Amino acid sequence: MRAEPNTDKQRPVVRFFRSLPIRRRELASGLLALLLGGFVPLIGSALPSAAQQPMPAAQPLQVNILYLSRQYDEPAPLSLTEKVVTDKGVQGARIGIEDTNRTGRFLSQNYRLSEAILGLDEDFKAKAKAALASGANLIIADLEKPDLLALADMPEAKSAVILDIRTSDDSLRQEDCRSNVFHILPSWAMRADALGQYLVWKKWNRWLLITGKNPPDLGYAAAVKRAAARFGAKIVDERSYAYAAGSRRTDTGHQQVQQQMPLLTQSAPPYDVAFVSDESETFGDYLPYRTWDPRPVVGTQGLFAVAWHRAFEEYGGTQLQHRFEREVGRIMTERDYAGWMAVRSIGEAVTHINSVKPADVRAYLLSDKFGVDGYKGESMNFRTWDLQLRQPVLIVDPTELVSISPQEGFLHPKYLTDTLGFDQPESKCRLK
Repeated sequence: MRAEPNTDKQRPVVRFFRSLPIRRRELASGLLALLLGGFVPLIGSALPSAAQQPMPAAQPLQVNILYLSRQYDEPAPLSLTEKVVTDKGVQGARIGIEDTNRTGRFLSQNYRLSEAILGLDEDFKAKAKAALASGANLIIADLEKPDLLALADMPEAKSAVILDIRTSDDSLRQEDCRSNVFHILPSWAMRADALGQYLVWKKWNRWLLITGKNPPDLGYAAAVKRAAARFGAKIVDERSYAYAAGSRRTDTGHQQVQQQMPLLTQSAPPYDVAFVSDESETFGDYLPYRTWDPRPVVGTQGLFAVAWHRAFEEYGGTQLQHRFEREVGRIMTERDYAGWMAVRSIGEAVTHINSVKPADVRAYLLSDKFGVDGYKGESMNFRTWDLQLRQPVLIVDPTELVSISPQEGFLHPKYLTDTLGFDQPESKCRLK
């Protein structure tokens, strides 16, 4: 799609809007809409001859974003008190479109979200190629690693901008990184480092590592070991959860769990925290209050590190939480936040460059000029070496915000958020 020529020199109002931070831009948009709605009819009635002169309608810049996902089998929550949510991610993207269009209509830009949520029995490659052939080149990918790489490696997607809102896998930011895939959620390394900084700040330096048996569990466990080595903590012992999982949604298994968890943690060397790596959500929720020694549980359960959480209310986060709950009817999950951030990132780029060409969008996303407000107290941008979104990481328990990393005292010459995850000298990513 051909972009409008840049006419900023002739449009001072456009320059003014683009110069504003996002939240001020939204406020200015609302005030302008109110003023126009109240005063234009009065002006029209007072000056009928001017009102009769038709104004040339500017053709808005169409910004088409594709939301691409599959209906993966996801584990139900261990607790019966938690509802099964089947629309994570896409609802955040929808709210993001609404928010971005509030500003876009004053800049003659119109944002549209197309949704392609495929079944597991559908031919993913064929559907993705068809979407790319139809012109989709700004893509929000709610995809697991195999499908994400399959999409990124298609010749038709070579010039596309793909924003990954689902994965935390370090390998996708390392050996398996791609030059057309940007990552919104914190990686495993960022999450482990965020927790590790807090634990070291608390002087809880002895960790008992308890790991599940699935590949994601092992991947996060590797990030925990890396964090311990980085920050001077010590893994005093490693345990593996090897029990066969029973029913995830019953209320009759507490006696079995009450026996398993103490046995799993019995006779461990002295430790300060039980650091659990259960990305598959098989057993981690059962550990708190059931370890042999009375110790806190951290990691993927207990005290954990996330991009977003329902308990976060700082820096205007309450505004986003309430708006989401009002329009969707449930809490905003981390993947919803990622979907919202992906749309806002595209919107922030298009707002400044007034172009939908993927090469222009990609260049701006990686430029020093790019910054997106994610309600975390600072402008966030992408690392140029692995296309990971820099961001503060929330340290939370199931109901409360406990802290935010980076922690005080962990320094970096340029970005404090680069103390979380793989910094450029450590990166094995070679964008291709």
